[in-house]
Amino acid sequence: RANDRDYNERFSYADNRIKTAKYNVFTFLPINLFEQFQRFANAYFLVLLILQLIPEISSLSWFTTIVPLVLVLAITAVKDATDDYVRIYSCPVDLYKWMNVRVGDIIKLENNQFVAADLLLLSSSEPYGLCYIETAELDGETNLKVRQALTVTSDLGDDEVICEPPNNKLDKFTGILYWKDNKYPLDNEKMLLRGCVLRNTEWCFGLVIFAGLQTKLMQNCGRTTFKRTSIDKLMNTLVLWIFGFLICMGIILAIGNTIWEQKVGSNFWEYLQWKELTINAVFSGFLTFWSYVIILNTVVPISLYVSVEVLRLGHSYFINWDRRMYYSRKDTPAEARTTTLNEELGQVEFIFSDKTGTLTQNIMVFNKCSINGKTYGTLEHFLLYIHTYRQKTPCVDFSFNPLMDRKFRFHDSSLVEAIKLEEPLVQEFFRLLALCHTVMPEERNEGELVYQAQSPDEGALVTAARNFGFVFRSRTPETITLYEMGQAVTYQLLAILDFNNVRKRMSVIVRNPKGQLKLYSKGADTILFDRLDPSNEELMFTTSEHLNEFAGEGLRTLALAYKDLDEDVFDEWMKKLLFASTTLENREEKLGALYEEIEQGMLLLGATAIEDKLQEGVPETIACLTLANIKIWVLTGDKLGNQFCSTLIETLSHCLTQHNLESFLLDDMNEVFIISGHTMLEMALNVRFVCCYLKAHALEADLEQILVDVACLCKTVICCRVTPLQKALVVEVIKRHKRAVTLAIGDGANDVSMIKSAHIGVGISGQEGMQAVLASDYSFAQFRYLQRLLLVHGRWSYYRMCNFLCYFFYKNFAFTLVHFWYGFLCGFSAQTVYDQWFITLFNIVYTSLPVLAMGLFDQDVNEQYSLRYPNLYRPGQINQLFNKRKFFTCTLQGVCISFILFFIPYGAFMTAVRDDGAHISDQQAFAVTIATSLVIVSSVQIGLDTNYWTAVNHFFIWGSLAVYFAILFAMHSDGIFTIFPNQFPFIGTARNSLNQKIVWLVILLTTVVCIMPMVAVRFIKADLYPTQTDKQATRRQGPQEQNLRRVRRTSSRRSAYAFAHQQGYGELITSGKNMKVPTSSTSTYPLSSPARGPTGTRSVNDTTRDQTETNSTGFRRESDQNQEVTVEDLEAR
Repeated sequence: RANDRDYNERFSYADNRIKTAKYNVFTFLPINLFEQFQRFANAYFLVLLILQLIPEISSLSWFTTIVPLVLVLAITAVKDATDDYVRIYSCPVDLYKWMNVRVGDIIKLENNQFVAADLLLLSSSEPYGLCYIETAELDGETNLKVRQALTVTSDLGDDEVICEPPNNKLDKFTGILYWKDNKYPLDNEKMLLRGCVLRNTEWCFGLVIFAGLQTKLMQNCGRTTFKRTSIDKLMNTLVLWIFGFLICMGIILAIGNTIWEQKVGSNFWEYLQWKELTINAVFSGFLTFWSYVIILNTVVPISLYVSVEVLRLGHSYFINWDRRMYYSRKDTPAEARTTTLNEELGQVEFIFSDKTGTLTQNIMVFNKCSINGKTYGTLEHFLLYIHTYRQKTPCVDFSFNPLMDRKFRFHDSSLVEAIKLEEPLVQEFFRLLALCHTVMPEERNEGELVYQAQSPDEGALVTAARNFGFVFRSRTPETITLYEMGQAVTYQLLAILDFNNVRKRMSVIVRNPKGQLKLYSKGADTILFDRLDPSNEELMFTTSEHLNEFAGEGLRTLALAYKDLDEDVFDEWMKKLLFASTTLENREEKLGALYEEIEQGMLLLGATAIEDKLQEGVPETIACLTLANIKIWVLTGDKLGNQFCSTLIETLSHCLTQHNLESFLLDDMNEVFIISGHTMLEMALNVRFVCCYLKAHALEADLEQILVDVACLCKTVICCRVTPLQKALVVEVIKRHKRAVTLAIGDGANDVSMIKSAHIGVGISGQEGMQAVLASDYSFAQFRYLQRLLLVHGRWSYYRMCNFLCYFFYKNFAFTLVHFWYGFLCGFSAQTVYDQWFITLFNIVYTSLPVLAMGLFDQDVNEQYSLRYPNLYRPGQINQLFNKRKFFTCTLQGVCISFILFFIPYGAFMTAVRDDGAHISDQQAFAVTIATSLVIVSSVQIGLDTNYWTAVNHFFIWGSLAVYFAILFAMHSDGIFTIFPNQFPFIGTARNSLNQKIVWLVILLTTVVCIMPMVAVRFIKADLYPTQTDKQATRRQGPQEQNLRRVRRTSSRRSAYAFAHQQGYGELITSGKNMKVPTSSTSTYPLSSPARGPTGTRSVNDTTRDQTETNSTGFRRESDQNQEVTVEDLEAR
């Protein structure tokens, strides 16, 4: 109830307080530590730290664990605190004054002010209760949208609103306003949602409907699903295995201690002043188990997770900084919106792509039409086999029309002649295009019209009507004014039967100046044809043939029809419409049924054909990704058979080996084929070449498996007539059955569900707003950049991460298991080999930077070769570089290295003497020798693992060695002993050990024995079992280039943009006065509309390109706009 807080408080509505901060000054430390210790590695090392405080079981000082643990916790805490600080102070200061707003309050907003709650618009400073809002915070679109208040709410007082409960549907609101014993329907076009900004409106008043956490914006702020890579999941499993291995080693050494105590140690018990409880072999073994768990804890890598995050952050910056993925026309760089999925980019097997706006430019041009069985128009350009430019006919002269759009081009003068001859059906055709839409006109100067269209298709159709003499000039909520061949004609707008995804059509009902009632309708041909009068059967057949022809040329089609209405029938229908619009339950279904009732028995006028141009570099990108063994699925709302399908087929046929029928059925099926059917038998038998025609039935449970089995034999699948929900279902089906890494790429709101469902989501910042970008993991401006994202950045990230992990596990096992071997020679006493400071600093100082440098900068081949040889991408798809087998190989290598590191110095020091004849084998000299050997072996090994040397690699490797020796001599110096005598008691050990030739000979021998077998194995393996990288590296010259020529092909099926069009502004236009008062008959005011366009088809015969040279990689340079692009056929045959 408006302005009645006492009444509204009975219902316990949410207040308008929203807490965006996660912590405060008092809760940060406990909450953050609690969250961090939920991670297994952190909790494990906390337990180790507690165990180290027990003197009976710990032979290590507490700082050996607490230093790396505190470092990890501190880095994570700083990151979390920074994120929370940004969340707090990103909130505008003026929002704090809205905290006390309650449901039912009437509040005033001023221009450029943030809408702080979900409001019912009551009135505004503009005529007819009109206001403009920017919804960038809701859907990412920066263009303005219009909202319209009911005329009766300008003086609203003590009245009630009954509406739906709080929900997260941003595009839907259902409610009823009770005012003076009358009911008024409320919908989303009368709402100002939290997150909007008031624009171009001096002030407005609104009634708070939802506040705080119940607003639609906050209802949509659920937790985003955390995407984890396959390497992440594998690492968690491996860490658990390593922990199990640690327990096994502890048990083995504990059993050894128990046996040793019984057979040997018991002889010394009487000399040791132990407590009676301790004099027990089994209990001694129990304590030894925990002691070795502490000593061997470094085999579980606490620094691994931090290092991995650093690498991923670096890889993300490389993507952001890539100038070759920067689109200068729109000043749009590539952006990695997540840092957790970079290596997954190198493992993609399936790409699911939207078509319109993703593969095409989403820039619509009216090219052809069919009117009363006759076609008009021709394509301006063709892509021919020899790629020569050819212009079909001269452009039509529209100089007879002073209001023409000078950018419009048409190439058939016979249509203009038909207009001038006043052929009735031709005039009715363009009259329909000028009336049946929700476009808003803006006249900036006299005769300078600008159309604000809901979609590019609508703008193209209205512009076409404008140039052919039927100029849409202005509109009010009740009228539409056209200039028909220079004469102003005003039509009374009685109803708009708006578009939605179920109807796939829109209609308007108007009264012309002669008093006749007309219904004009446009929509998908399959929808309109079912609602035509039977007398139109012959014309429908002819028009259908024309639609097939248009679809074969890749044009987006719509069918047009009209109907004369009887006055009495219309009056009765309007009464039903008014009643249905005021119901609260099932309003949409009731309105849909009424629309269906009146849209029957229409007469066919013809069809339109609009061209959507293909983006630059799309065929080349598809061909290259196909050679990388990536299967591309195009998910579109259009019909099968448009020219885009033909382009894809021809592209693949030039880069794939041709098979005869027998090999097609027996081999891996490199051809492309159709699956179409309602039953399993039909699906199994109806196999043809071309592409995959996905019906909704194919996603049913009984057909799901056969769809996957058959479609996955294709290199490319085109799923037609799919809805946004079906796009997500297709992705889920492949994820569930194939367990392969999937990537979804799109540019509009209807692609968001698909993007979120895939392992990796990529958003194109195109013509359809920013919804897809906001929901994505990576974003850029052009589809062709996907090739570089996967084949260069993705492949490098996967390669680097795998090498990093292999080396990391190898290094940790080689470092830690020396204690295991030492246990057999020290009576299983849990004595450490290394100095405690060496244990502390080995992972975080001595070896951390070289492995990070390798993980950030290493390359097996450069970016040119990565693009030239797409088959280098395949190891990531089969997870070849890091898997369980690779892990066991690395750990086995580490175990062997640890064995060599221990026993060669041990054997040498058994009889070795110093230069002066004194014995050399004291424990600390032994430890220094092993530690020095380990650091040198680790540095040499990472040098062998590094394929691409930079100054950073050199600096980190040589610098780490220098830092090691500097710290080693410092810790054994007289000065530090003077300052910390208890922590550094071994004075001069390093100096006395490393000045002996025998020590350096032992270090050299140990290093050679550790390294040479691995060098020999790698040499033999590269010679006998070369990898793809090895093969390409040995090639002196690449194979001959092969041109990918696009071939024009016709088809028997057509496309229709109506399957992907959004709901329009029809209800808004007719529900109230939503226009400013025109200053003249030719002046209107602007209205911006959603940028989400339809999903449609694309012709490859619509752009002419000259035959020019290509660059060294065989791909088009970004700055070359008119170059024919070639790609080398590098598929392994």
